[in-house]
Amino acid sequence: MVGEFEIKEEDLAGRIGILSTLHGNIETPTFFPVINPVKSEITVEDIKKVGFNNIITNAYLVKKNLNIKSHIHDYFSFNGIIMTDSGAYQILQYGEISISNKEIVEYELEIKPDIAVILDVPTGDVKNESDAKLSVDETLRRINESLPHVRSSSDQIIWVYPIQGGRFLDLLAYSAKYSFQFDEFKMLALGSPTVLMQRYEYVPLIDMIYTAKSNVTRGKAFHLFGGGLPHIMPFAVALGVDSFDSASYILYARDNRYITRDRVYRLEELEYFPCSCPVCSKYTPKDLQEMEQKDRTRLLAIHNLYVIKEEINAIKQSIKEGRLFEYLQQKAFSHPRVYDAFKSVLKYADYLEKFDPRTKGEIKGVFLYNKDSLARPEIKRHERLLREKIIHKADKSANHKKRVVITCEDGYYDDINSEVEVYLLNPFYGPIPIELKNSFPYSQYETPTIIDDEIIEQERKKLKDFLYDMRDNISSISVIKCEKLHINSTRDVPIELFLDQL
Repeated sequence: MVGEFEIKEEDLAGRIGILSTLHGNIETPTFFPVINPVKSEITVEDIKKVGFNNIITNAYLVKKNLNIKSHIHDYFSFNGIIMTDSGAYQILQYGEISISNKEIVEYELEIKPDIAVILDVPTGDVKNESDAKLSVDETLRRINESLPHVRSSSDQIIWVYPIQGGRFLDLLAYSAKYSFQFDEFKMLALGSPTVLMQRYEYVPLIDMIYTAKSNVTRGKAFHLFGGGLPHIMPFAVALGVDSFDSASYILYARDNRYITRDRVYRLEELEYFPCSCPVCSKYTPKDLQEMEQKDRTRLLAIHNLYVIKEEINAIKQSIKEGRLFEYLQQKAFSHPRVYDAFKSVLKYADYLEKFDPRTKGEIKGVFLYNKDSLARPEIKRHERLLREKIIHKADKSANHKKRVVITCEDGYYDDINSEVEVYLLNPFYGPIPIELKNSFPYSQYETPTIIDDEIIEQERKKLKDFLYDMRDNISSISVIKCEKLHINSTRDVPIELFLDQL
């Protein structure tokens, strides 16, 4: 069924899914290379050889410059999935274009892409909220205007609901929530991030993605317009983005820029290619510099596409293994602005935990590195478990108090009976009920040999907060073999005295 979106794997709020179209299924996350219908140094056949069976082109430019009347697939001699943008990017660049939304939608119906976008009005990076509101209101008006055409063709075309609002998150949330009124739009998309991505302004970008995603259904695929740099893609996917499009691969190639999964180089900066794609395996940077510009651009564009494809595959593999958080940590240090993106994603740790599966397939060990790891879903769930335990204890009579033993020694089992509660103290998780020590994820994790002092101090605070909240149910406390966490071993002291010393 056209527009059906089936989720196969999940990790954090990201997922691997299957989107059904008239010309086949797309596995997400995916990238749509932008094809300029008028000017391109690279062919659709080149793109297919890299491994992409889906492209995006501009319906406005097709109509303005070619005005083809046949199906868009016939024009490109391409039997894969074709998405058409509507000309909104040209509005973003030039302020307006000489065509109406109705004309664009009717033209898209004529050329029959698999996925189509109405002619929305992009908010862009406007600083005035009233201007941003105008773009949101006009886009919503055009969505309503397009409904008869959308409904009549929804069995053949996936229509995209564009979300506008820019940096104004209240407007963005309003635009996103409005989508619940339109089940006819089978795909959702965040518009206007292009300028932010060009400037590496990833903090507001992450806020925009989160705001949009947290206010729409998870049952539809979610697209990010203009997302063409590999180093930011995994952070967007972690928040729930399913697809991207961009002309970055060709625009950068025309400017002699060479994309890697971590950064962008200028060709003249390179002595060696840090890549083994067919282009980089055959040529050296000097070889490309000595070529005619057209040939050089084509080869650089092909390389850039290989890198984007490789990044998409790496993201999928991370989701499959349940290691997307760890992958974000690795990517975070590729550039200071990318680290900004990572820290911004961590602000939404509770949202990530909400959708992250507890276990998936073969259980793999959790890698814990530094204080950033404290935002992992496994840690957040553990904190919730402890809060629930405290609430459960508070509901019981405080007249029956127990002795508590805190130990950092994994093999400690002495004195466990109905009158004693034992907690294994971990520098990342904090206190773990000893009966859970062999369950996932408490027995499947790896940490550095040397633990940062800030981790130790934070866990000391967590322990103190936990014991303080539990104090009415504790008679006395013993701490055994916890010197490595800078807690002096002590035997059976009143809880009030221990809290004063901690």
